Amino acid sequence: MSEDWWIDEDGETVVRLRRWRGLWLEDDPHANFKAEVQLYGRLDPLTTITGMSRNLDIPVGAITRYVLARWASGGSGGLLELGPVMVPRLWEPIAAAEAEDSDAGRLAAYHTLRQMISWLKVPLDDPSVYP
Repeated sequence: MSEDWWIDEDGETVVRLRRWRGLWLEDDPHANFKAEVQLYGRLDPLTTITGMSRNLDIPVGAITRYVLARWASGGSGGLLELGPVMVPRLWEPIAAAEAEDSDAGRLAAYHTLRQMISWLKVPLDDPSVYP
């Protein structure tokens, strides 16, 4: 059990929102993120969330859960939409171009990626492709 979160009597997770004023070493690889945690910690997110709750008639906890889930799963959500097989395929031309280290190789990678992405865009441009 943490002092910042716990499970209530209904089995729901309860989170205590708090500011963080930690310290880190200058060469900490996560220094930028930690600085943002402190910077954004100065704001009160409930000002916006309570306004949304009032205007949309959605409970504060539901909106907060949505915001956290949406932000925290942003990268993995994109991966799920693309599929775990497609990401390495998209990376291959980039890796090859960087290994070649030439403008011609990078331009060829651009054209390969453009073709692959245009193929991925087909259902967005024509939703009838998938029933």
